Amino acid sequence: MLSTLRIAAMSAAIVAVAATSTTAFAQKKYDTGATDTEIKIGNIMPYSGPASAYGVIGKTEEAFFKMINDQGGINGRKVNFVTYDDAYSPPKAVEQVRKLVESDEVLLVFNPLGTPSNTAIQKYLNSKKIPQLFVATGATKWNDPKNFPWTMGWQPSYQSEAHIYAKWLLKEKPDAKVAILYQNDDFGKDYLKGTKDGFGAKASNIIMEESYEVSEPSIDGHIVKIKAANPDVLLIYTTPKFGAQTIKKTAELGWKPLQIITNVSISVGSVMQPAGFENAQNVLSAAYAKDGSDPQWANDAGMKKWNAFLDKYMPGVDKTDNGVVYGYGAAQTLAKVLEMCGDDLTRANVMKQAASLKDFAPDTLLPGVKINTSATDFAPIAQLQMQRFKGQKWELFGEIISGDVPTQ
Repeated sequence: MLSTLRIAAMSAAIVAVAATSTTAFAQKKYDTGATDTEIKIGNIMPYSGPASAYGVIGKTEEAFFKMINDQGGINGRKVNFVTYDDAYSPPKAVEQVRKLVESDEVLLVFNPLGTPSNTAIQKYLNSKKIPQLFVATGATKWNDPKNFPWTMGWQPSYQSEAHIYAKWLLKEKPDAKVAILYQNDDFGKDYLKGTKDGFGAKASNIIMEESYEVSEPSIDGHIVKIKAANPDVLLIYTTPKFGAQTIKKTAELGWKPLQIITNVSISVGSVMQPAGFENAQNVLSAAYAKDGSDPQWANDAGMKKWNAFLDKYMPGVDKTDNGVVYGYGAAQTLAKVLEMCGDDLTRANVMKQAASLKDFAPDTLLPGVKINTSATDFAPIAQLQMQRFKGQKWELFGEIISGDVPTQ
């Protein structure tokens, strides 16, 4: 009897040890901002100010996570998306991000918009070891895992995009005289550098570089000045408001250079329409995402999901605004990363998973464009396709091109 009891006791002890080790093995790991029931995500957007056209991105992301929550959340946890207005002002961005980190206690800061704002918050977030994840700016410097391991971009870099324009011009118009209008900050200077690097030995094709300040109400005077130099090509390295002004003013002057505009200013609703469709004909750009207003995607499985999401969660939104496409794609990428994190919702694991994406294709990216990251490559998207504005929409042409800008 005694030996039976002893065996039973030993068996119970073994079971208890096994149970303990299983529990330890499946232990959930959390940093501030994550619990069994919630993942708190911080975000800043210019809902007001000179870049307020981008505000719809934050609204789309907020709606996307509401949809995710209605579907049961991510691994059973609801996403609490906290978003603030930074008015595209670096000091305001710092203030709002400190609030997100120190008062709201978010797990990470997702898709903060604008090169100046992200530059202002980068050192703070990296010193605190808080992910500055999938920033909404294509500055090349976000791909610097060695010096800034907590910062990662999302869209193609501005230098990659500018390389693609320079490559295309060298092939199609090798002797063209080129003028560049650029925003006088890191955003515009990245495009400027990418263009010069892309032209290489033929950088002398660039006959004029004209900068403007984001605080200027109108840039009409700059366009008049550029026209006087009589270039064949005008590279419009601007944010949306100034892109629309440039296309409109060029037409008012009766001047018809070949115009190439930044990918961040290709929105039909917030750039091409205000510029005037008749003025925007044959303007070129490059794209990595589908255009929500383009009928060629009517039967595309991904865009059907996008449309269904908008109809339910953002009824009445302008589907021609490519910010709605952008916000959905970025939010879907974050949802994928958080799903990959499982029950290890530490900030270190968030960055580890974000740097482990392989051929991920959000619903809204062009066919053939895929997201790939690694511990040494923090540039998720590096492919674009040229496009031309015709009628009231963009028409893609040529092959998918990779921009070959090295890691910082």
